[in-house]
Amino acid sequence: MIHQYKNNGYNIVMDIASGSVHVVDDVVYDAVAMLEPVIGEVMSPVQIPETARKNAEAELSRTYPAEDVKEALDEVQELINAEELYTKDIYQTYVTDFKKRKTVVKALCLHIAHDCNLGCKYCFAEEGEYHGRRALMSFEVGKKALDFLIANSGNRHNLEVDFFGGEPLMNWEVVKQLVEYGRSLEEPNNKRFRFTITTNGVLLNDEIMDFCNREMSNVVMSLDGRKEVNDYMRPTRNGHGSSYEITVPKFQKFAKSRAGKDYYVRGTFTRNNLDFSEDVKHFADLGFDQMSIEPVVGAEDEPYAIQKEDLPKIMEEYDKLAVEYIKRKKEGRGFNFFHFMIDLNQGPCVAKRLSGCGSGTEYLAVTPWGDFYPCHQFVGQEEFLMGNVDTGITRTDIRDEFKLCNVYAKEKCRDCFARFYCSGGCAANSYNFHGTITDAYEIGCEMQKKRIECAIMIKAALADEE
Repeated sequence: MIHQYKNNGYNIVMDIASGSVHVVDDVVYDAVAMLEPVIGEVMSPVQIPETARKNAEAELSRTYPAEDVKEALDEVQELINAEELYTKDIYQTYVTDFKKRKTVVKALCLHIAHDCNLGCKYCFAEEGEYHGRRALMSFEVGKKALDFLIANSGNRHNLEVDFFGGEPLMNWEVVKQLVEYGRSLEEPNNKRFRFTITTNGVLLNDEIMDFCNREMSNVVMSLDGRKEVNDYMRPTRNGHGSSYEITVPKFQKFAKSRAGKDYYVRGTFTRNNLDFSEDVKHFADLGFDQMSIEPVVGAEDEPYAIQKEDLPKIMEEYDKLAVEYIKRKKEGRGFNFFHFMIDLNQGPCVAKRLSGCGSGTEYLAVTPWGDFYPCHQFVGQEEFLMGNVDTGITRTDIRDEFKLCNVYAKEKCRDCFARFYCSGGCAANSYNFHGTITDAYEIGCEMQKKRIECAIMIKAALADEE
């Protein structure tokens, strides 16, 4: 399968099965498009059929010099010979073994607090309650969760635990106790915990920052961008004060104190700020250099929810952001935007490219009272309750369903050029919009495809400077 597009003056050809990406001139670009219906996918390097070559030469010579056409077709043949163009998709048979594989759990999302001190209008967790009651995780429940992770992680050395909410800092003492307990498990079990925390920053102080800088491999700071954008969607619970003014100075100090350790400023854009590239630039101007702004996902009748008719504006914004990203990188004041960070040299393993985040199998969410769900977005939906920290996984049928949730199980993904980059998208979004985890949220798909195209164009543009 071939995907071709033009962006910011670059002609880009992607060979999906091999992962090869080519920046080409106009004549090669047109030649590839003309030959794809004839060649399609090949099992091994083949010669361009003579008739197809002559037809391409005749057609392309109407626009380009004959010598340029010949060179272009020779170049296409070289790429075919190198198995970097029109290659065969060899991965579909790989997924048949997924269900047979032993499940190794490598990550937990601990819902340390089902409570929050902000009242974000788009919060899928209903201000931290997750379709249920407010609650804080006890140390005993968290301890059992870490024991479960150790017991079910097989030979995997590195394990990940994210302290999530609601707002985790509302249960800070238990966070510290669980980190200490986790560290005590590492040497006896030949494990290493990578702890992360996601916070809205309201309760941040120097003691918390110092602890996180010692113990947290990553911190995620929730902020939506410009003051008016942030405060409209992220009001305080009592309606007094600006969450932007409360948190931004703390986040700036926190980011600076990380001193090379990972962090992200993570925002959400809605219909109210479709000009979200301005919010990303605002983050950069505040001094943040690691950031992400995600599109909101909400019910279609919500006033903030993104609609299909918003997509042209959103695509334009990603293009604007990509150009600004390149500009600032070249000026020496660059930043990293999560969705523009693509590894074209290696990327994730085959299993990851096919099955995605690992929700319901390698990755589980744990409620304050110890229930297991496939991920944080399924929490509170009882049909996805998989077990708890006392019994372990009792609904293995749910786990098996998620094992087989891959790009070949989703009809909308099978022939999509982005399938090995997005790995089939979010199962929760698929379920919430279509009632099954093997469908796809179409608006999200279109945005993801655009981000991938922009990310690859950025690689081409920055390579020109090397």
